[in-house]
Amino acid sequence: MSLLSIKGLSVQIGGTPVLQGIDLEIAPGQITAITGESGSGKSMTALAVMGLLPQGAAARGQIMLDGTDILQTPEAALCGMRGNTMGMVFQEPMTALNPVQTIGAQVAETILMHEKVAKTEARARASAMLERVGLQVGPHRYPHELSGGQRQRVVIAMAIAMRPKLLIADEPTTALDVTTQARILELLQGLVDEFGMGMLLITHDLAVVADVADQIAVMQHGRIVETSATADLLRNMRHPYTKALFAASTHAVQLPEAQVDEPLLQVQNVVRDYPVKRVSLFGPRPVFRALDDVSFTVGRGERIGLVGESGCGKSTLTRAILGLEPVQGGSITLDGAPVLQGGKPDLALRRKMQVVFQDPYGSFNPRHRVDRLITEPFFLLDNPPKGAARDQAIVKALTDVGLPAEAAGKYIHEFSGGQRQRLAIARALIVEPDLIIFDEAVSALDVSVRAQVLDLIADLCRKRPLAYLFISHDLSVVRSITDRVMVMQAGKIVEQGETEAVFADPQHPYTQSLIAAAPKLPELAHAADAL
Repeated sequence: MSLLSIKGLSVQIGGTPVLQGIDLEIAPGQITAITGESGSGKSMTALAVMGLLPQGAAARGQIMLDGTDILQTPEAALCGMRGNTMGMVFQEPMTALNPVQTIGAQVAETILMHEKVAKTEARARASAMLERVGLQVGPHRYPHELSGGQRQRVVIAMAIAMRPKLLIADEPTTALDVTTQARILELLQGLVDEFGMGMLLITHDLAVVADVADQIAVMQHGRIVETSATADLLRNMRHPYTKALFAASTHAVQLPEAQVDEPLLQVQNVVRDYPVKRVSLFGPRPVFRALDDVSFTVGRGERIGLVGESGCGKSTLTRAILGLEPVQGGSITLDGAPVLQGGKPDLALRRKMQVVFQDPYGSFNPRHRVDRLITEPFFLLDNPPKGAARDQAIVKALTDVGLPAEAAGKYIHEFSGGQRQRLAIARALIVEPDLIIFDEAVSALDVSVRAQVLDLIADLCRKRPLAYLFISHDLSVVRSITDRVMVMQAGKIVEQGETEAVFADPQHPYTQSLIAAAPKLPELAHAADAL
C-alpha cells in the first residue's frame, strides 16, 4: 500500500509548464530519491506535495498522501498536516531557523502548534528529540552557536518532532563535509527504519542516491524520464539523460602535467589564536588555536588541494593567506614578499592572488553589469587598463572561460549557476594572477555543471602556468583536479603528499576516516565506463 501516490501531476506558472505528467509512488519505510539538474522540477515536486506551490501556480492531477488528496485540501487543513503528517528538511538550515530563538524553543514550537500540551512537556519532548538526532549540545543554544551539521540536525528534529508519516529532505547534505554528510544520511536512514516513515530525498549528489535510496526517479525538464529500484537503475540505465547524468558524476578531469619550478606561496609555522570567553574573573583569558604550526609551499604552476571537516581551519588559513587575518606566529610570503605589511595587507601583492568563492551569486553586486563586476580587481592596479584596452581585457577574460563577449552587458541574475561560476573565474583571471584560491567553488553545482567547470579549470591550466589552492569537502573532486593534497584537522596539516598516493594509501587515521566516509560508487563507475 502506498503512503504517497502522485498521478499525472502537472504544474504551470504563468502559463509556463513546470511539471508535466509526474507519476510517483512511495511506500511506508521506503526512501525514494529524485535526482536531476537544477531547474528539472525536483523542488517544485516537493513543494506540490507539501501544498506550498507559489502563488499563481495552476496544478492538475492527484497527490494522495495517506488517503488525502493534497490538491483538493483547503489551506487550513494543510497547515494541520504540515509538520504532523508530513515534515520537510530544507537545504539551508540557517535560513530555516529563527536566529533569535533557542533551538529547543523552535522544536517545541512544532509540538505546541499541533498538540495542546503544557510548554514544559513540549520542551521536554523537544530536548528528547534533539538527543534522538544525535545533537550533543543543550536546547538552550542558538542557531549561530552551532556548526552546519548541528544546525541540520536541529532542522531534522523539527521535521520529525510529530513523527510524520512522510519526510521530505531537500538537498540535506549539499554543503556538508563528508563525515558530517555520512552521519546525517545514517541518521535519516535510522529514522525511516525506526518510525516507518516514507522519505522523499531530493539531491543532485548521485553518490548519496546510490548509498541511501531504495528507488530513484530521474527528472529532466519537469518530467520523470526514468524510475527504477536503485540497483536496477545503476545496472541498466535506459534513458540517455540518465546515462549522461550518471557519467558526469564519475567524470575524471584530464589535468596537463604540472610545470613546477620555484616556490610561489610559502606558509611557515603559522599560528592563529582567537580569544574566547573567560572562565574565571581573575584567571588569564583562554584562547582558541585555529591554526597550529601550519607549514606548506605552493610552487609556481602547482595545483594543491586542501580538505578537512568544517571548523578544521581551512577558511582561517585562506583569510591569512590573503592578508585578511593577522597571525600570532610564523610567516606567509608570496614571491618572497610578506602578504602583510605593518599589519595590513599589501595591496600591490594582492593582485597576484585572486579568489573564487563558493556562492558566485552572493559574491557579485546584482546592481552592476558583468563588465564592471569582472573588472573589480583592476582597482588593485596602479595603472588599470582603460578604454579599448579595458574592453579587450574583458573580452579575453570572458572568452577564456567559454562565455560570449556579449555577456559583458548583462546582469548576474541573467545567468545560470554554472555561468555565474565561470564569471567568478573570469574575474579572478582578468589581472593574470599567479595564484588562485578556489574556496568550495563547485560544491553547490550539479554534477554535469561541476564537470564542465572542472574541465574549464583544466583547460586554463593548459593555456597558462596556473597555480591554485583548491579547497573542497568533495574528495572525488580534489582527487581529480590537484597534483598534491593536504589534509587539515583541528588547525594542523596532519598529512600531505601526491594526491594519488594519499588517496590510495592514506597514512594518518584522520585521512583514512575521511576517505572511508566519502560516498563511493563502484557500480556507478563501472556503468559509466561502459557508456
